Amino acid sequence: MRIAIFSDIHGKILLPFKLVDLYQKETGNTIDFILQCGDMGAYPNIENLDKATIKHAQYDRDELGFHDDFTTVNPAIKSFLDELNIDMICVRGNHEDHDFLDHLEKENFQESLFPIDVYGKVFVCKSGLKQELKTDNEILSFVGIGRIGDRKGRSEKRFIQDYERKEIKKLLKTKDLFDVLITHDKDDSSQRGYGMTEIREVLDHVIFHYHFYGHTGEPFKQETDENGITQSIKIKELEFNESGILEKGCMIILTKENGKLDLEIVDQKLTNKMTKYNWKSQ
Repeated sequence: MRIAIFSDIHGKILLPFKLVDLYQKETGNTIDFILQCGDMGAYPNIENLDKATIKHAQYDRDELGFHDDFTTVNPAIKSFLDELNIDMICVRGNHEDHDFLDHLEKENFQESLFPIDVYGKVFVCKSGLKQELKTDNEILSFVGIGRIGDRKGRSEKRFIQDYERKEIKKLLKTKDLFDVLITHDKDDSSQRGYGMTEIREVLDHVIFHYHFYGHTGEPFKQETDENGITQSIKIKELEFNESGILEKGCMIILTKENGKLDLEIVDQKLTNKMTKYNWKSQ
């Protein structure tokens, strides 16, 4: 089983799928699923954009990619996604239309994840619930925690909600071992003054092999978590830099074979083939 992992796509919903397609063609290795660590930019209605997204969308239409390409069927995109036949499973970030996502989450109250796009290829997993991805030979167990933390006790929808905290408290009691934790925010042990308390609690009480997160704007980084067990991976945001290329560590491949996990940082020689100027036509 191979999983491609991204973060902070900010409306470029199609780009992870395009990169996975490129990776498969360049390497001959099949990807089974995509995991995405939040800030999808899931805004179906332009009038619901937050201030930051409005600002960026004024000079970069890619910020509105969910609205433009994933709310009504584009035959070319549908054909591409159907042929690729890979699902992307996301956690919420802070830059999403949370009213839209809340409505879908309530509609799918019996499921641990729910589809959000017109093609049925993009899913959001509910915070704190146990999840599994399956192929014929392997099962990947993971948990997602979406949104961001707040030390001021605010309850706006970009911040973690009380109902999600209740699910996380249940998770803390589990004796299960998990392959992956995906979050948007990082834990709150940083000296930079932000992060989510609940992520720290989960990492201190539940065993994960890997924790992947985004949000912070920091470069790609891999280190052992302070729990001494989990490998903590800061995924570089899927953003084009001033030269129009993607930065190191924006695409990670996690392989599970015979129960063993391995990590690959996709080389920039590959990702550089998708630039700000050509990726939509690739």
